[in-house]
Amino acid sequence: MSRLRVSGFSISIDGFGAGPDQDLAHPLGVGGEALHGWAWPTRTFQRMFGSGEGTTGIDETFAARGFEGIGAWILGRNMFGPIRGPWPDDVWKGWWGDTPPYHVPVFVLTHHPRASIEMKGGTTFHFVTGGIHEALARARDAARGQDIRLGGGVSTIRQFLRAGMVDSLQLAISPVLLGRGEHLLGDMDLVALGFRCTEHVASEAATHVVLGRASS
Repeated sequence: MSRLRVSGFSISIDGFGAGPDQDLAHPLGVGGEALHGWAWPTRTFQRMFGSGEGTTGIDETFAARGFEGIGAWILGRNMFGPIRGPWPDDVWKGWWGDTPPYHVPVFVLTHHPRASIEMKGGTTFHFVTGGIHEALARARDAARGQDIRLGGGVSTIRQFLRAGMVDSLQLAISPVLLGRGEHLLGDMDLVALGFRCTEHVASEAATHVVLGRASS
């Protein structure tokens, strides 16, 4: 069966996965872009968003691993865009332009219905109003035996963690302090949820930690 994976999710030393006050100018919240300093220079991310060339090494290894064997994604609505409440129109189609970096079906959690959006490069955004269980069931059908990547944001990952639905959690701990924002693991008993640390390695830009469940 497809596994549900969190991969390459960046947090600060003080545990925040996003800064405060997310808006169009600050899609990761104020200060949130600093969390991803390890990722932007890598070959994987430069091929998606930059010059096409990029760094290799530890950070690239973990960036690339996050895209291997993925047949579908799940995103919270905040990861899709800054719009709140009912969709005012169909103009907003994500942060990524005409060719998003997913190239597989993406299931976006929302309380407000919206028609699916087919984008260039194989990405189709589907909007799920029935909650996390419906989203995972639909993603599993779409993934056709491949894994599903849970992209965030913080509140979405916390919902899936609390429900015991996440099979592995790979975090990149960046050497920055945010002070406030959205805390990923506060009040979360990962031991009771069955997680243990299976891998940890540090680069100059981040400490990569992999948490897996015994049943996974």
